[in-house]
Amino acid sequence: MQRIIQEAYRYASYSLGEGAPADYIPELAKADTGRLAVSITDLAGRTHSVGDSQIRFTMQSISKVVLLAAALHFSGFDGVFARVGVEPTGDPFNSIVRLETGSSNRPSNPMINAGAIAVTTCIPGDGPAQRFERVLEYARSLLDNPELDFDREVYRSESETGDRNRALAYMMRADHAITGSVPEHLEVYFKACSLLVNCEEISFLGAVLANNGVSPRSGRMLIEPFHVKVIRSLMCTCGMYDASGEFALRVGIPAKSGVGGGIMGAVPNRMGIGTYCPALDSKGNSLCGLRAMEYLSQALNLSLF
Repeated sequence: MQRIIQEAYRYASYSLGEGAPADYIPELAKADTGRLAVSITDLAGRTHSVGDSQIRFTMQSISKVVLLAAALHFSGFDGVFARVGVEPTGDPFNSIVRLETGSSNRPSNPMINAGAIAVTTCIPGDGPAQRFERVLEYARSLLDNPELDFDREVYRSESETGDRNRALAYMMRADHAITGSVPEHLEVYFKACSLLVNCEEISFLGAVLANNGVSPRSGRMLIEPFHVKVIRSLMCTCGMYDASGEFALRVGIPAKSGVGGGIMGAVPNRMGIGTYCPALDSKGNSLCGLRAMEYLSQALNLSLF
């Protein structure tokens, strides 16, 4: 396994120097695009890594998986999917178009920004601090890190520049797709996007999903099996932004990317995969991460298709 990960790392490294960090969030623009890591966590809880696997970065859209798992835990399937759909869009992750032209006032799926904001409204609590604390505690178990926290500077940067997300949220509230305080919902959402993780931890999250919701280290059930099926299905169809179809063709596993440079994959009944490099392609996916995932899928015959 270690040899294959090293080969995937070497194959991915050919794309170092290509792409660029997400500069529309000023703090993310500071990322070192020379960083690269590949990690695999097996279902015995062992993690194998190559590269900068201890470097911390913010989850960004990978947190949509955590938010969805938390919302399903607290509000159930019917409560969540009364507010968001399950269909892929083919549009950029921050698109407004579907909210204006779709036949339903609900956002299309939980893996786009509008959908994740709608999902965030399903997490109960007495104010944004308590609501985020519930997300944080749940994330700590899913990532096997009791000290997990969020990056205050990235949160501030996102909050100051997140006007498009505010527009999405206010449009949904105007159409009665969501209720409540938009600033409160966005505080929880922006803090979740700013959760600080490393490559090994996101590979562990992938392993939890691969292991049908059971922690491969403690043996605890962290996500109900039916909820795991829901999450993996949405990762497979919507998890790589508007490149999800091509990713299904080339890699063929449930995965979720984030503009912080991470990609988390879950191979059912086999392993979780994490990759990290903050240089992104035009659709917001890590270029080196995509190459590493493609290599691992072919070398280990991981595609579900």
